[in-house]
Amino acid sequence: MRLPRWSVAPDGVTPVQRKNFRNVQIDGIAIGMASAASPFLPVFLARLGATNLQVGLLSAMPAITGLFFALIIGRFLQTRRTVVPWFSAARLLVISSYALTGLATFVVPEEYLVPAILAIWALATLPQTVLNVTFNVVMNAVAGPEHRYDLMSRRWTVLGASTAVTVAVVGQALDLIRFPLNYQVVFIGLSLGGLVSFYFSSHLELPDKDPPPVPKGQSLRQTLTSYRQLIFSQKPFVRFSIQRFVFLSGSQLALPLFPLYFVREVQASDTWIGYINTAQTFVVLFAYTWWTRQSRRRGSRFVLLCTTLGLALYPALVSQTHQVQVIVVFAGLAGIFQAGLDLVFFDELMKTVPADYTATFVSLAQSMLYVSTIFAPLVGTWLATFLGLGGALLVSAAVRFTGFLLFAFWVERPVQIPAA
Repeated sequence: MRLPRWSVAPDGVTPVQRKNFRNVQIDGIAIGMASAASPFLPVFLARLGATNLQVGLLSAMPAITGLFFALIIGRFLQTRRTVVPWFSAARLLVISSYALTGLATFVVPEEYLVPAILAIWALATLPQTVLNVTFNVVMNAVAGPEHRYDLMSRRWTVLGASTAVTVAVVGQALDLIRFPLNYQVVFIGLSLGGLVSFYFSSHLELPDKDPPPVPKGQSLRQTLTSYRQLIFSQKPFVRFSIQRFVFLSGSQLALPLFPLYFVREVQASDTWIGYINTAQTFVVLFAYTWWTRQSRRRGSRFVLLCTTLGLALYPALVSQTHQVQVIVVFAGLAGIFQAGLDLVFFDELMKTVPADYTATFVSLAQSMLYVSTIFAPLVGTWLATFLGLGGALLVSAAVRFTGFLLFAFWVERPVQIPAA
C-alpha cells in the first residue's frame, strides 16, 4: 500500500463540487483535531473513579436520545429544502461539550464531577442526533452516487491524519501536566476545532431540494402504516440494516471495554493509550485510498467481507495480551480494516436509500444503530463483571463474527423469470 498522489477532488467535477470537496476536507481536519479528545473522555472518567456503568452510560446516552428523537428529526429534516445549516450548527454544539467538560473541572466539586460530566454529554445528545442524520444526507449530496468513495476516502484520510497527530501530542501533554489540569487544558484547547468546522461546513453549496409531499388528513395509525409500507417496500435496505445492526452491536459492546482494559488490565499510561489511538488512526493516510482502489477492482462485496472479518478478530486478539506494544500493532491493523468498513458501510447504505426520502431512511438506520448503542455497551460492562474484561471482549468478537456471517451468506438472490 503506497501513498497516492493527492488531489482535492477527482477529475471531471464542477467548480462548485470542487469547492465543496475542499470545504469537506478542511472541515475534516478541524474535526480530526477536536475528535482527538474523544478517546480520552472515558479514560478521564475512569481516572476520576467512575464505575463501569458510568463509563458505559457515556456511550449509551446518545443512543437513548437518538432512539426517541431520530425518526422525529428525520421526518422534520425531510421537509427542509436544505439541511446544511442544521448540520454545521449541530457539529458546533457537540464539539463545544468538550470545552464545557474542561470548564466543569474548575467549578464542580470533585465528588459531583462525574455526574456533572455525564449531564453535559446528556445535553449534547440532541445535537448529536441531528448531526448523525444530517451527516449522511450532506455527504451524499456533496458526492453524488458516483463519487461517494472519492469524497469519503479523502475526508476520512485527512481527518485520520489530523486525529493521529493530535492524539499523539495530547498523550504526551497529559503525562507532562499534573492531573486534572492536563485534561482541562486538552478539552478546552481541542474544542476550538469546532469553530473552524462550523465556518467551512456552513459554506457548503448544495442545491435546494423540494421535499416530497406530505399526505394531509391522515390519522396517526394511517401515518405509521404508510411509513411501515414505505420502509418494507425497500427490501435491500431492510436486509442491509439488519446485517449492519448485528455487526455494529458487537462493535458497540466493546466500546467501553477497551479503555477499561487498557487502564485496569494492561495498566497503560496516557502516553501509550495515545499511541494505541494514533496507530489506529495513522494508517488511514493510505488505507482509505487503498480500499477505494480495491472496491473498483474487486467490488464492494470484497471490501465488505474483508473488513468485517478483520474487525471481528480485533477484540479477540487484544483480549489475549497484556503487552501494550503488541496492542499498538493490533490497533494499527484494526485501523486498516476500519477504514474500509467506514467506506463500504456508507456506500452500501446510501445505495439502498430512495433519493426522495434520504433523511427518512437515514434516520431509521440511525435509530437501529441507537438501539445497539444503548444496550450493547451496558451489556458489555455487565459481562465484564462476570467474565472479566478479557472475556467480555471475546463476546464482542463473537457478535462481530456473526455479523460477518450474515454479510457472507444472506445475500439477495436474483429473481428467476421462467421462459415463455
